[in-house]
Amino acid sequence: MLKRKAYDTLLKWKHESTGKTALLIEGARRVGKSTLARTFGETEYKSCLVIDFFQAPAEVKQYFEDYRTDFDSLFLYLSVFYNVKLYEHETLIVFDEVQMYPQARGLIKYLVADGRYDYIETGSLLSIKQNIKDIVIPSEEESLELEPLDFEEFLWGMDERGLADLIRMSFSKMKPLPDAPHRRALSLMREYMLVGGMPEPVSIYVEQRAFAPVDASKRRIVQLYRNDISRFATGYEFKVVSVLDGIPGQLSRHEKRFKLSSLDKNARMRTYEAAFFWLADARIANICYAASEPSVGLSLSMEQTALKCYMADTGLLVTLAFSDNNDTDEDVYRAVLRGDIGLNEGMLSENYVAQSLKANGHRLFFYSQSGKKEGEERMEIDFLVTRPYVNAAGKPRISPIEVKLPRRYGTISLDRFRARFNKKIGTAYVLHPKQLEWDAEAQLAHLPLYMAFCL
Repeated sequence: MLKRKAYDTLLKWKHESTGKTALLIEGARRVGKSTLARTFGETEYKSCLVIDFFQAPAEVKQYFEDYRTDFDSLFLYLSVFYNVKLYEHETLIVFDEVQMYPQARGLIKYLVADGRYDYIETGSLLSIKQNIKDIVIPSEEESLELEPLDFEEFLWGMDERGLADLIRMSFSKMKPLPDAPHRRALSLMREYMLVGGMPEPVSIYVEQRAFAPVDASKRRIVQLYRNDISRFATGYEFKVVSVLDGIPGQLSRHEKRFKLSSLDKNARMRTYEAAFFWLADARIANICYAASEPSVGLSLSMEQTALKCYMADTGLLVTLAFSDNNDTDEDVYRAVLRGDIGLNEGMLSENYVAQSLKANGHRLFFYSQSGKKEGEERMEIDFLVTRPYVNAAGKPRISPIEVKLPRRYGTISLDRFRARFNKKIGTAYVLHPKQLEWDAEAQLAHLPLYMAFCL
C-alpha cells in the first residue's frame, strides 16, 4: 500500500477517541478510502471486519434490520458470515461504502454507545439527499476528508523519501536546493502532474513507469464519475456534465474565473450553482471562491457567484483534456512531458497548486479587482490562504499566492495587492519553475513549484 499521511490521523483518532466516536472517511470515488481503512484495521487491531455495502448481500443487510436492538445477535451473525472473530476493544468494524446502506450509518450512535468495538465508515456522495434520507446523522462521528496523494506522498511512493525530506528542509530554512536535486524535483513534479494522485494510477506508474496504462486507469475513474452523475445528479445531470467537461477549457484561459456564457449564452449562476455544489460534494472538483477582503475569516467576504473550478486531481484533468481521443498512448504523454505538445502548462500548474493547498486543509479563495471603477487598479491574486506569520508572533495572517510559469514574468498584481493590504497580510509567495529566492525584509518568497505541499 502507498503510504498516506491520513494514516497518522487514524492513529491519532484511535488513541484519543478510545472508542467514544466513530470515524467517517469521506472522499472521491477511488481515492483510497477502503484500502486505508482496511490496512489500518489489519495493522492496528487484533481483528478487522469489513462490510462492503456495495457488495453486501441482502442477508447481511437484513441482520441490521432484524437485530438493530439486539447487538449480541448482530455481532454473532456478522462474525459467522464474514468468518472474523471479534475481540472486545481490539476489533475494528469497517462500514465500507456506507452511502449504499444509510441504515447502518444510522446505527452508529448506538454501536458506539455499546462500546465493544471501534468503527470506521467510508463513503462518497454522503451529502446527496438519497444517501441520508430517513436517518439521523450521528453526532458520535468524527470526519476525515481523504484527498488524492499530494506530491510528497507521490515521492514516497517513488522511493524518493530523501528528496521529499530535502524539499521540506529547504522550505523550513528558506535556502535553495543544490541544482541536481532541484532539477530532479522539477522533473518528478511534471511526472506527478500527468499521473495525478489517485492511488491506482500512482501504483501503476510506480510499478511500470509507463503512461499508457496510467491513462487507461484514469479514464476508468472519469467514466465512473460520469456514471455517478447520471445516477445521482437527478434532474440536472446535463448541467453537471457541462461544467465538468468545461473545466479544461476554462483553466486554459488567462482569466480562469469560470464563465458560464461559454456553456450557454443565457446561463446564470443561480441556475448552475447546484451543479458546482454537486461536483464539490462528490470531491470531483475543488471550487475556489472570490474573497473581497483579505482578512482572517475569508469566508465572511466570500462571493459565491464568482468562482474558479479546478479538478480535484490534476492527473484526471490531463485525461479530461484528452477525452476526445479514445485512448492516449505513451508517446503523447512523453511529448507533453518534454513540452513538445502544447497542453497548457499554466492550467496544470495552477490546478496542481489548488490540489496541494486543498490537501493541506486550506479552503480555496482568490482575489480579483477588475480595475473598471474610477481610481481602481486591476489586481488578480491566484490564491489566498491563512498561515502563521512570524512578524505577528505566529498569529495567522492572509498569505497571497501567485503561480507563475514563464521564465520571465511580472508581479504587478501582487505588488499592488501587497501595497494596498500591507498591514493585513503575512508572507507572500510566488510559485515558479525556478530556484527558491527569499527576501526576509519584504517577507516575499519565490518558491519552486514542487514546494506547494509545504504551504
